Amino acid sequence: MGAERAVIIGASHAGAQLAAHLRREKWAGEIVLIGDEGTLPYQRPPLSKAYLAGTSTLEAMAIRGADFYDKQNIELVDGSVSSIDREARTVTFDSGVTQSYSKLALCTGARTRRLATPGADLAGIHYLRTAADSASLRSAATPGTRVVVVGGGYIGLETAASLRASGLDVTVVEAAERVLERVTAPVVSTFFTRIHREAGVEIRTGALVEEFRGDSRVREVVLAGGDTLPADLVVIGVGIVPNTELAEAAGITVDNGIVIDDRTRTDDPDIVAAGDCAAYHVARYSRRVRLEGVCAANEHAKVAASTLTGGSATITALPWFWSDQYDLKLQIAGLGTGYDEVVVNGDPERDRDFTCYYLRDGQLIAADCVNRPRDFMTSKKKIAEHSTVELAELIG
Repeated sequence: MGAERAVIIGASHAGAQLAAHLRREKWAGEIVLIGDEGTLPYQRPPLSKAYLAGTSTLEAMAIRGADFYDKQNIELVDGSVSSIDREARTVTFDSGVTQSYSKLALCTGARTRRLATPGADLAGIHYLRTAADSASLRSAATPGTRVVVVGGGYIGLETAASLRASGLDVTVVEAAERVLERVTAPVVSTFFTRIHREAGVEIRTGALVEEFRGDSRVREVVLAGGDTLPADLVVIGVGIVPNTELAEAAGITVDNGIVIDDRTRTDDPDIVAAGDCAAYHVARYSRRVRLEGVCAANEHAKVAASTLTGGSATITALPWFWSDQYDLKLQIAGLGTGYDEVVVNGDPERDRDFTCYYLRDGQLIAADCVNRPRDFMTSKKKIAEHSTVELAELIG
């Protein structure tokens, strides 16, 4: 087969960082980075914020410029892979062209979860995952537009904040009893509901969408119970689905993500996986998780590069995330699932900064820090230490 070749499927954040880290780890062979969006790899978080608001450009969001890939001899290929032949060590594109590899990285990311609700195919209904999605939404979000955002998670709320800041009439519809129900304590949900309502966003919780109505375009959203919401534009943000089909068809173990070990290896010694598509055991929480976000993608990429070049690095970083809404930066340290106690430092009913600490058996396991970067840094350290914390340490 000649010189060694690392093929990376997915020009995602994880894929782009992995290509760069491979060169830092002295990978001397070829590197082929395959993407299907026709753009340089870019940062996705601004898609629901600065890029949607029109204050950033795709060029500014690029993880690296084109000259970097040229200088590092990283080949960028625009195409979609349809299959992997592990025995032959080849990948096949939709076009039928094959590409051989000596090492393979699956950085296939995720796609938006689609609704099967009647009328969901009407024009004017948008999802938000790619730069093209965000640009299309921005073009449609003209002054006076009435927007219904379906989904009160981070993407839904970030999108609502950006559209409202642009002067649009925005309603958020959430099927659960509170926004952010899956990921935060009630006090945090109440805080963000207040912030959005103060900004003029209508929040409807416990509201299930039954139908989208219109002629050729959406005109209204029908809720279970009969209420209707006028809508010139609908944005659906109800989660993402990992792109695992390639791995599964190739016989690689998949369980809510491509299963990897702490060195990002799949059950094929020549194939690693990284980013939103990968699921791994987090020792701090004694369970397998699939983490969606830039922070995990960065960590996976570094470890995968080490693994592919014969190193022994392991995934050790504590999970962390962030969300920007209006003038607020929410920084999340750790995973709050399974908490048995919540401690709040600050006044989330009146102020615009506070920290919500999540404890289990007296140990700090996570923290939601709103406009409190110092609490965020301290929390990460305390969570990693596994030590029991005193109440005075958290509210002092």
